Amino acid sequence: MKKIIFALSLAFAMANIQAQNYQISFAGIGASTTVDSVKVENLTQCTSVNLGGSDTLHLDVTMEIKDIDASNENALDIYPNPMTEYSNIEFESPVSGNVTIKIYDITGKKIIQTQNNLQQGKHRYQISGISSGVYIIQINSEAYSYMGKIISNCKGVESPNITYQKQSTQTKIQSNTKNAKIREAKGTNSIIQMQYNTGDRLKITGISGMYQTIFMIVPASSQIITFNFVSCTDGDGNNYSVVQIGTQVWMAENLKTTKYSEGTSIPNVTDNTQWSNLTTGAYCNYNNTTNTDTINTYGRLYNWYAVDDSRDIAPAGWHVPTDTEWTTLTTYLGGTFVAGGKMKENCTTLWASPNTGATNESGFSGLPGGNRWNSNGVFYHLGSYGNLWSATQYDVTNAWLRSLSFDNSTVAHHYTNKSYGVAVRCLKD
Repeated sequence: MKKIIFALSLAFAMANIQAQNYQISFAGIGASTTVDSVKVENLTQCTSVNLGGSDTLHLDVTMEIKDIDASNENALDIYPNPMTEYSNIEFESPVSGNVTIKIYDITGKKIIQTQNNLQQGKHRYQISGISSGVYIIQINSEAYSYMGKIISNCKGVESPNITYQKQSTQTKIQSNTKNAKIREAKGTNSIIQMQYNTGDRLKITGISGMYQTIFMIVPASSQIITFNFVSCTDGDGNNYSVVQIGTQVWMAENLKTTKYSEGTSIPNVTDNTQWSNLTTGAYCNYNNTTNTDTINTYGRLYNWYAVDDSRDIAPAGWHVPTDTEWTTLTTYLGGTFVAGGKMKENCTTLWASPNTGATNESGFSGLPGGNRWNSNGVFYHLGSYGNLWSATQYDVTNAWLRSLSFDNSTVAHHYTNKSYGVAVRCLKD
């Protein structure tokens, strides 16, 4: 009896799933009104897509399940269905181009996907290794899409697999296809699809020339996202992405300048003994590396004397935040015990496991840049901790900072010796 009720409930649910798709486009204000490109990161699923600034993001919120019309030669054809060991899928490609095939289970979880550059014509793939259940097949290109369902009676658990079989030598294209939705080109604009589950959090970065602005959103409708582009350029000419959190606008990257904003070079001190005896401003790269990827990812480390220098380490129009301004941020994010998780980058292997509580829902994108010890100049904790200076001193030898950790969601608030090597984030004036 329970099996009958479950089967009826499943059939009813499948019959009533409706497609609910959001269309998101982009605009710019502030220092630039043009959007050159957009990067969209789904921080819940850890997926991403890149768009042109004039493109439209098409979020596939819920997939519509359709019956397959086998009499239509252009329709998606699935056989055998139900499958016991494997099944074939065939479809017509009206135009040449990249095609993505995705398979989801009935809850909307993606099981497997593959992408190929297909020529115009009919193509066949073989599906195998999916366990017993009901699945949805979604085929997308920039010009068309197909969707259908498949039932698997496979016993046991194997590795899902999609294998390309062949292209038919005979091609027959009809202008009106029941299961394929052909997209019309609109100038240079494109519609870029991204699978999206209700409640997923997106980090959307808009780029316009040297400007980069981050917009955090949990979409619930179609809309236009307007990026407020602001200048954030240091003494070296490096440009930084920025994000608004509450009423504050923060750099979303660690500082990496080798110069004060007025152009004077900050000493790069590599010697351990010299570093530990400093009472004037200095910077270093972690482990004194010259690897630009490491520097661009984690930024550079500075002693507090560089932070406090009147020549100003921050980009013009920005400053190193005071201890009070750090508190404003953590309070807005729910307090010190949870704010760290909301500030830490997720969907990355840069943080050591378990990266407790990391969601990056603030867009702060905090990273574990490590530190340099004040007493002996030794480097430590890259990948585990990310300390960030404040502009507020505790006493004549110590200053306040904030710390993010791999193993908890807290933002630690403590002071340390001014000769420590610590990362810097800046706040817009």
